[in-house]
Amino acid sequence: MAETSSSDAAVSYDLVPKLMPHLDRHLIFPLLEFVESRGVFSHEEMLQAKYDLLKNSDMADFVGSLYRDIHDTGDIPEEFAKKKEAVVQTLKDLEEQSSPVLQLLENPDVVGNLRSDKTQNMVYLKDNHGVTVESVNVLYDFGQQQFSCGNYGAAADLLYQFRILSTDSDKTSHATWGKLACEILMTHWDSAMEEVTKVKDLIEQKLYNNPLDQLQHRTWLVHWCLFPFFNHDASKDILLEMFFSPAYINTIQTSCPWILRYVAAAVITNRNRNRNTVQYQKQLKDLVRIVKQELYEYRDPITDFVAALYIDFDFEEAQRKLGEAEEVLGSDFFLVNSAEAFVDSARHLISESYCKIHQRIDIKDLAQRLNLSQDEGEKWIVNLIRDTRVDAKIDYKDGTVIMNHPPQSVYQQVIERTKGGFFRTQVITAAVSK
Repeated sequence: MAETSSSDAAVSYDLVPKLMPHLDRHLIFPLLEFVESRGVFSHEEMLQAKYDLLKNSDMADFVGSLYRDIHDTGDIPEEFAKKKEAVVQTLKDLEEQSSPVLQLLENPDVVGNLRSDKTQNMVYLKDNHGVTVESVNVLYDFGQQQFSCGNYGAAADLLYQFRILSTDSDKTSHATWGKLACEILMTHWDSAMEEVTKVKDLIEQKLYNNPLDQLQHRTWLVHWCLFPFFNHDASKDILLEMFFSPAYINTIQTSCPWILRYVAAAVITNRNRNRNTVQYQKQLKDLVRIVKQELYEYRDPITDFVAALYIDFDFEEAQRKLGEAEEVLGSDFFLVNSAEAFVDSARHLISESYCKIHQRIDIKDLAQRLNLSQDEGEKWIVNLIRDTRVDAKIDYKDGTVIMNHPPQSVYQQVIERTKGGFFRTQVITAAVSK
């Protein structure tokens, strides 16, 4: 696609081409809608991209309308009408075939006799109601067909009901992925997070002896999790904990280092909620370490901001990268709504780091580093001192802030240096004994 209008930074750091191979076609569609809204590409190019994406799905009416718009014609080829007819007939057939099982699942007496053992359930259903493995598999086929047609609510229900009964582990895994996609597309974030947990467990249990498949499936899950990650505040801490776990950090570093943009943005925007917690400080420390390791592999203004502030301690570069980061955030589907919170948190982090290494701070100089006027800078530093409770006083006459950095006692230094020593000794002892 040829670019029509956008800043160079926004286009050069666009991650959509990297994200697409790891997403279902239905999950890609919202990304294309966002790209079109930004005006990066022409309307005609976006129509063609949507058509190419969905032409192999069963959304016959929608694909036909895209074809009509692309070719600027009132008529569409007969093949679209035939495909629609075939899709409608398939849905009718599957609905008829699945009807007996669905009716049984609506019967309280039948449901009351079902247990956690799926094998026993199938024996019960076969002996008492003539339900076979084939008739249960129809629910899976029907759910797949509904999903392909874009009927996500119906698909989610069918895949859930199939999963209750089926003893086929492969199809059950596919149904779980399918239900996760449905919940994401319907923006049911609590339900989506339940499915994320189920998929994560499947990866750990079903693929425990296949590291390559585990890596591939974790890569997919990381990308799919971006939807609840930035649309559901309650899931952010849970997913950050997952992303920072050894298995998923290894996945990100090995196969998708661009996810560091989202991890960095999430950690930085979390500052306002968790800045004083041990967990947040650990996440920030881990983020800096991973960004430093991956600078050779992946970098953008967001990760460069982290590197400038916490690795190079270059405040002017951090300020410059923050300006670029704001532009990139505004052009990223997942981060566009976090841009303001990111900039606010990043300014706080710059201020805190600057205050830690300076005894006397010129308010005017600090305001310039934060792209604020002197009056705004004074308000900013007052709020910073109040929020972080640092030991400092403002000299309005000289326009400076005097920081009080009390020396750490010898006893506290010993405590900090030996902290965790007992645990590490235990780990080493256990490793040696093995």
